[in-house]
Amino acid sequence: MLRTLAGLTARATREAIEAIGDPLRAGEIGVVDHVGGGLARVHGLPGLMYEELVRFDGGLYGIAANLDPDNASVALLGDSAGLRAGSIAHRTGRIADTAVGEALLGRVVDALGRTLDGAGPLRKEGRSAIEIDAPPIMDRAPVNVPLRTGIKVVDALVPIGRGQRELILGDRQTGKTAIAVDTILNQRNQGVTCVYCAIGQRGTAVARVIQTLRDAGALAYTVVVVAAGEDAPGLQYLTPYAATTVAEHFMRQGRDTLVVYDDLTRHARAYRELSLLMRRPPGREAYPGDIFYLHARLLERATRLRDGAGGGSLSALPIIETQAQDLSAYIPTNLISITDGQIYLSPTLFNRGMLPAVDVGRSVSRTGGKTQLPALRDVSGPLRLAYAQFEELESFARFATRLDDETRRTIERGRRVREALRQGEAQPLAPAEQVAVLHAATQGLFDALDVEAVTSAASRVSASVRETCGELAARIDAGERPSESDWQALLDAARGAVRNFAEAGGEPWKPSSS
Repeated sequence: MLRTLAGLTARATREAIEAIGDPLRAGEIGVVDHVGGGLARVHGLPGLMYEELVRFDGGLYGIAANLDPDNASVALLGDSAGLRAGSIAHRTGRIADTAVGEALLGRVVDALGRTLDGAGPLRKEGRSAIEIDAPPIMDRAPVNVPLRTGIKVVDALVPIGRGQRELILGDRQTGKTAIAVDTILNQRNQGVTCVYCAIGQRGTAVARVIQTLRDAGALAYTVVVVAAGEDAPGLQYLTPYAATTVAEHFMRQGRDTLVVYDDLTRHARAYRELSLLMRRPPGREAYPGDIFYLHARLLERATRLRDGAGGGSLSALPIIETQAQDLSAYIPTNLISITDGQIYLSPTLFNRGMLPAVDVGRSVSRTGGKTQLPALRDVSGPLRLAYAQFEELESFARFATRLDDETRRTIERGRRVREALRQGEAQPLAPAEQVAVLHAATQGLFDALDVEAVTSAASRVSASVRETCGELAARIDAGERPSESDWQALLDAARGAVRNFAEAGGEPWKPSSS
């Protein structure tokens, strides 16, 4: 009797197992102990790895951000409204990764590669780990190829190279994002793939940038990676690393790439929030002790590879926000020491309408003229000297009652040089046009004009050079150094454009004797 009952039980058990279909698999599950502030504390999961993705019931994902002997802190990567104590957490066995590949061009995604633009799923995607070691030193090449921004003051006085890390900093609402977006717009037909990374920005601000890129046709070669201000801090923390991984995929194929991080101040605040919730010891300004490493390991991935290692490049334009022009604050000093130079935007210049509001005296590029075209390098030397003399004399002139004629002429020319550097948003200039305008300014062709008329005259000069010196302009754009006769031809074209402008405005024009 017992033998018959045991046989029936075994057969019923086998039939029940076969009816399940999928074979049973062993796995680790954990239980949520606490949820709050974008962080979940999970008990269990003894084999959990650092930065492994954790899946919760309902499809919510998180990343293991802190591992303790008896529990783990998981940074949530989405809305935690449906998550509560007692919810089940599952290991995925995957270190955090994101989508990469050609399918991302023209799309808006988050840090995990999930689309946000309503245009459907990605056609075909690869996956790559978000945290990747920076290229070794022996795989790197010198930075000597220019990254053209199309902005006169940047290309002439603060040049950027492909593979360089150039910081953009300034107080809020001084035009930091505008410079970065203009740089992206100028990469059209330059063979540079761009990634715009928005961290903690308002949705309307991000939508405005996307629309600008779309209207200019730049979205076709750009990937937009977004973590909005209302998103979980874990997603904001992960986003710049994901954007770098997207760009690195193209760099490994031998292509030139550009990443804009807008902005790393909010990224640091998101990481500070997570660290305080995980009860890590706070340091200066309540930031954790590894805040420097947070950005160092991110920006160290920007480089130019030697030909034997692929030959591509990854240029980085991180943006940070200062408070009351304080460049000595914790995060600004960290980023200044990590990057290869900085472009500082002055609120004083911005309020006076000097756009872009680049403070030349506080801005620097540590690659120098190595990343400039020969023509721009030739014209930037006299320009930098004249501008430095002007700024020094202008500050002293405020306290002087009488100025000699030479000082007065230097100041007047400096004011016109500064006006010649003024440039509208989304109006990039080719190198030859920049060279013509700046050469005309340093040679005194604008000295006879009113200061307010210099910007319009400079626009006439750039248009005239493109029309009358097309072959010479093409050679300058291609990187050829102008000869003496070429410089004279540029000067003659600029002189004619300024004369026609002055006569059209009813002003007699007298060229400067110097």
